[in-house]
Amino acid sequence: MSRRPVIAGNWKMHKLQAESAQLVNDLMAELKDMDKATMPEVVVAPVFTSLYAVNKAMTDCGCGRVRLACQNCYFETQGAFTGEVSVEMAKDAGCEYIIIGHSERRQYFGETDEMVNKKAKKILAEGLVPIICCGESLEQREAGVTDSHIASQIKAALNGLTPDEVAKSIIAYEPIWAIGTGKTCDSVEANRVIAMIRGVVKDIAGANAADAIRILYGGSVKPETIEEQMAQSDIDGALVGGASLKADSFAKIVRGALK
Repeated sequence: MSRRPVIAGNWKMHKLQAESAQLVNDLMAELKDMDKATMPEVVVAPVFTSLYAVNKAMTDCGCGRVRLACQNCYFETQGAFTGEVSVEMAKDAGCEYIIIGHSERRQYFGETDEMVNKKAKKILAEGLVPIICCGESLEQREAGVTDSHIASQIKAALNGLTPDEVAKSIIAYEPIWAIGTGKTCDSVEANRVIAMIRGVVKDIAGANAADAIRILYGGSVKPETIEEQMAQSDIDGALVGGASLKADSFAKIVRGALK
């Protein structure tokens, strides 16, 4: 099965509204000569306060080359949950994707596998696409438990989803030791882990879902690394951090994904 590549930029806690709008305008200008039918699916995830500004910039452009994601959500529709944003609110702001289970959410804000599963179900129920993050720490990798740890994360995240819902989802493998460190997981090893994840998906949801689901690599992705990563059999794109904060470097990654 041919899977359309996804290049997603997680802006994390960067950029005010005007800066965010300028960044997406610059990115759309960089990508304007690409064929929308054949280019990767390009996604950006600004902070909550910039979602409106970025969505407006995209709408005003009308080029349709970049799509909007939210960096997080809560699994309840509304209520006394101070500081949280619902899936419906993200959808209302123009989002088509929501990142969940990022290692920073898990480490700093106590996000659990059970919460990731609840969020995934809610996101899919509202017609959006969850980008489900998984990954191991350096200690876990050195202890030789990378595969078992990630398999456990995936089984928990996808628990109770239908095969169709699994197929619509996106998984991002991000080794925690490679996020923001400048260290990139060897492409062959990243592909091995991602192939293992696809095997877990097959066990959970069947071969069709495993063939359809897009699985991305994340962790210090750069223009210099993307071609080798995308040449691997099971890597379907990238979840990009720091390199997505500059339009030219992010555009080079998008272009590199096609080579």
